Amino acid sequence: MLAKTAGYEGLFIDMEHSSFDLDTAGQLSIACLYAGITPIVRVPSNDSFFISRACDGGALAVVVPHIRTLDDGQMAVAAAKFPPIGKRSATAGLPQLNFRGLPARIASPACNEATLVILMVETLEALEIVDDLAAIDGVDMLLIGTNDLTAELGIPGQYDEPILKDAYAKVIAACHRHGKWVGSGGLHTRIDKIEEFCKMGVNYVMAGADMGFILESGGARAMEMKKIDSIIQEKQF
Repeated sequence: MLAKTAGYEGLFIDMEHSSFDLDTAGQLSIACLYAGITPIVRVPSNDSFFISRACDGGALAVVVPHIRTLDDGQMAVAAAKFPPIGKRSATAGLPQLNFRGLPARIASPACNEATLVILMVETLEALEIVDDLAAIDGVDMLLIGTNDLTAELGIPGQYDEPILKDAYAKVIAACHRHGKWVGSGGLHTRIDKIEEFCKMGVNYVMAGADMGFILESGGARAMEMKKIDSIIQEKQF
């Protein structure tokens, strides 16, 4: 509800870098659905155990990390999409359908159409085969994990290095060739770089994290309170 009120269109529910389990991810996904924003779940690994259950729990987009091979990308699609696109097991009463028990001939195509499969490009192996990954039927977006990618490129956290721009250009070109979206993550402290990469063709951006929002806003208010406290101390008798 806070994300909706603040004006965000989706909530990135991160199971990779948090202690969230599938139950927590599911409850947050359902809350997003009722608030009218998109639940985007990043699973901890490319494992159907997490991918299919995150989708069953209400996710409308699943982000899959640690992609290194073409098989990795195909496995992600197989776990997230119902036949004939994937191999996701049939179920009923999904949160995305308001728990209605619709026939599979209606529910499965609707869920396939509404469920985004997002592969992360954050390894040298993924960068090498990015054109093949973008060509996979059922993949909707490639999301560049900027921090992990810079580490693998040997320039950890050095966002101004030309090699990073070249990597972005390579991913953007591959996605545009195959009609897929391009995402950027990990750059919320560098709005200038986000703007640069969006001008190059990025069309999805991760805005930041709740911890950062709290620290930034809370820190600014703490500084204001310290100024007030200094005034109070001057007036002490």
